Amino acid sequence: MEYVKGYGYSALPDLFLVPVSSLFLFWRKYTLIQPFLAIIGLKNTCNRTRSCRFKTINLSTQYPRIRVFFFILQYMSLFTASLNSGSNGNCYYVGNTEEAVLIDVGISCRELEKRMARIGLNIQKVKAIFISHEHTDHISGVRVTSKKYKIPVYINEGTRKGGRFEPENPLLCSFAAHQPVNIGELSITPFPKRHDAADPYSFVVEGNNTVIGVLTDIGSVCEHVRSYFKQCHAAFLEANYDEDMLMNGPYPFYLKKRISGDHGHLSNTQALELFRQHKADYMSHVFLSHLSKENNSPQVAQKLFEEHAGDTQVIVASRHYESDVYEIFPDAKVAIPKKAMQTSLF
Repeated sequence: MEYVKGYGYSALPDLFLVPVSSLFLFWRKYTLIQPFLAIIGLKNTCNRTRSCRFKTINLSTQYPRIRVFFFILQYMSLFTASLNSGSNGNCYYVGNTEEAVLIDVGISCRELEKRMARIGLNIQKVKAIFISHEHTDHISGVRVTSKKYKIPVYINEGTRKGGRFEPENPLLCSFAAHQPVNIGELSITPFPKRHDAADPYSFVVEGNNTVIGVLTDIGSVCEHVRSYFKQCHAAFLEANYDEDMLMNGPYPFYLKKRISGDHGHLSNTQALELFRQHKADYMSHVFLSHLSKENNSPQVAQKLFEEHAGDTQVIVASRHYESDVYEIFPDAKVAIPKKAMQTSLF
């Protein structure tokens, strides 16, 4: 018998783990082996969308026989959550079981701590913050969070100057377009986009053969956006406004023109066009993000996308509270991990 820290003893032979873990991966995706699970005394505590607050999938006390299965499955996925999404603040979490990154911190450090704690995320696992651009709803909590937890901040020179970050700050790091930054086992690739900021970027995060993109604050879809969106297993995709609601709404004309311009924000229909034409067949989740409070409706955006989503789950990222944590899997077979794994997820 082998003792696995955090999971207890397991008498299951190693060769048994791969085929059975494959069955569990199949089950979590298609939920077609429930009769078998009932026979062995296991029930599915996660919902069919594979999203859950992590306390609900802690089976360590109830089902010791299958702890090792989840131990292996955690090797093949990334975890992600929206901590806030909208003009009042933006912050997105992407990580594996050992480290994580934040894309933007547009909410206060205190609010960030509360929201991460509520969904079982450990802020000590955050090893880097990546900044997309200098607008307040993306950087308002960066300084305090970085200083308090000694987290490096990756930012380009245009954004640093626009956001008035001190150049002598030792926690500031630079990045270059299309050049991956390695944070532990995560690889973060920045790419330029169109937005009315000094030097705006979006990011894709890759790890465990899984790619998650954060593509918000995009005035129009350029080749960079198309190219990286095609790679994503899940993506936070801007759907900022409904065109009719914007044009018939209370905003002054100059602001309507700015929002709908080539360096403003994506409308629902523009985002849907990108989604329909360039979504990978293996994309499991799309998170509609940065919705306008005045010029959009979560119900309108979600309904529009769900009509064309197929097997991709559509989630609206809230401007008022954090999302659940979603586990995103690659389109790949289960493989035995090559090194010991940190068993404390978050």
